[in-house]
Amino acid sequence: MKEQISEHMRVVEAAIGQVGLLERIADRLIACFDSGGRVYLLGNGGSAADAQHISAELVGRFKRDRKALPAIALTTDTSILTAVSNDIGFEQVFSRQVEALVTKRDVVWALSVSGRSPNVLRALEVARAKGLVTVGMTGRVGGQMPERCDYLLRASSGQKAGRANNRLHR
Repeated sequence: MKEQISEHMRVVEAAIGQVGLLERIADRLIACFDSGGRVYLLGNGGSAADAQHISAELVGRFKRDRKALPAIALTTDTSILTAVSNDIGFEQVFSRQVEALVTKRDVVWALSVSGRSPNVLRALEVARAKGLVTVGMTGRVGGQMPERCDYLLRASSGQKAGRANNRLHR
């Protein structure tokens, strides 16, 4: 557990060095909202949960009362998720939504720890082809996300399970 906490502290310290990038992302999101745009978030698994949580905080409130901000998690419409996955393929599940819903005023925000998820990468490719602003959040390496994102925040995490986690799986 000490290793896990130490790793967490190291990641937080590394994030301090990315404050400038976080401010640029925030400025771009504010410009999006000011122009009447929306933020569309996407990811798989835990990243899908994060996308939904971020969307909820933008629409709801985060730390203080303010007007609702338009944000949509592309991970929540089960009919679209299952129809596209079944009829076209899971790698198209987010790109079809980006193609159908996102406009030039909007921002596509993708989350992927590995940066290698085919459906996330395909959504970013469609967004770039449409001339959209793309934001990404990923792990240390970033997979193929760097060349697909206008703004990319990389967590400096080693992304490996510590001994405490391993004991839980015995």
